[in-house]
Amino acid sequence: MKSLHYLKYFLFHAIGLYAAVAILAGGAWTSWGLAAVVAFYLVGDAVCGDDTSTPHFGHSGILTFQLWLALPLLAFIVFSAVWSVGDGDALGFGATLGQLTGFDLLAARDATATVHHLSAWVLTGLMIGVIGTVTGHELTHRTWDPVSLLIGRWLLAFSFDSVFSIEHVYGHHRYVSTTEDPATAPRGRNVYFHILASTAKGNVSAWKIEKKRLARKRHALFGWHNRVIRGHLMSLLLVLIAYAIGGLEAALFFTASGLWGKALLEIVNYMEHYGMVRDPETPVQPRHSWNTNRRISSWTMFNLTRHSHHHAQGEVPYQDLKPFPDAPMMIGGYLTTIVVAMIPSLWHKLMTPKVLAWDRDYASATERQLAARANARCRIKALVAASSATT
Repeated sequence: MKSLHYLKYFLFHAIGLYAAVAILAGGAWTSWGLAAVVAFYLVGDAVCGDDTSTPHFGHSGILTFQLWLALPLLAFIVFSAVWSVGDGDALGFGATLGQLTGFDLLAARDATATVHHLSAWVLTGLMIGVIGTVTGHELTHRTWDPVSLLIGRWLLAFSFDSVFSIEHVYGHHRYVSTTEDPATAPRGRNVYFHILASTAKGNVSAWKIEKKRLARKRHALFGWHNRVIRGHLMSLLLVLIAYAIGGLEAALFFTASGLWGKALLEIVNYMEHYGMVRDPETPVQPRHSWNTNRRISSWTMFNLTRHSHHHAQGEVPYQDLKPFPDAPMMIGGYLTTIVVAMIPSLWHKLMTPKVLAWDRDYASATERQLAARANARCRIKALVAASSATT
């Protein structure tokens, strides 16, 4: 049934609501909720296989509305998480919801141990990454739609990264898989260094892009027209709202959650383009990004998984992206690959053979020369020897 193709993307919203319930339930329920979300992705992608379907959608407005729903959903999740670490009861939220559900939220919050608050932090940051960044990425590509752009930038503000809407669209998509792109990790790089390097260089790149735009339009660099400044003020406003909800502890919790969400974005950048090289004189092609068609990741992340097509044609909406099963493939689904990337020794063990296979099977003649120089710089033979020694 065609309606199922619309409904499958509501898995995204179901996961977000489940996370909010787990956070509000407090105590061990929060930790079990985090474990369930992680298991859903890891096991689901492992056993549910690939989705290579390419249905035709006749009601694109429904699909756009699904994206717009991410903003109130993320606001609710973050409000719930910030409320859960505060002492007060902002807006009478806990008392009112307790009366409606018959569950004593205030007592559950008071009984929550520190370890479960840590689980809430991990889960909130994960939701900021999935609900905020994934959807913000899709919406800020729609440069022709001011409503989508506004919603997308607010979603990105939760991870202190509204500048992503500038650098990603006008920088990353232009320079991907070249040394000019901050988000493309060179061979041999550690993911934790990449988080810092890509964040710093990405902000510098966004500032330069915005400076050129303002100069063309004859606007002042330091003024309201500067989207970089406006974006950081949006994030600051969210911190202040968190402070109003639960005081300093809540503001610090939100800041830590947002930074964790930002780190997840850079880990995703790392795994989507790690080790890729491209002749700058040639257009971006599907072979210049790591792809995956894992079903659960695709349905719950609005086809971000179909990254090869996305970079070949960045203006194509998520529902029309093609699976490109012959493109270079990631290790697994998105959360699986994130987990592997966070273990550098395992990452290099699994990815070094894939990168060398890319050189052989996908690279052009010029790109093989670029790859050979990249391999020499990172001493990839040493990585191969190290990975072989552990097998």
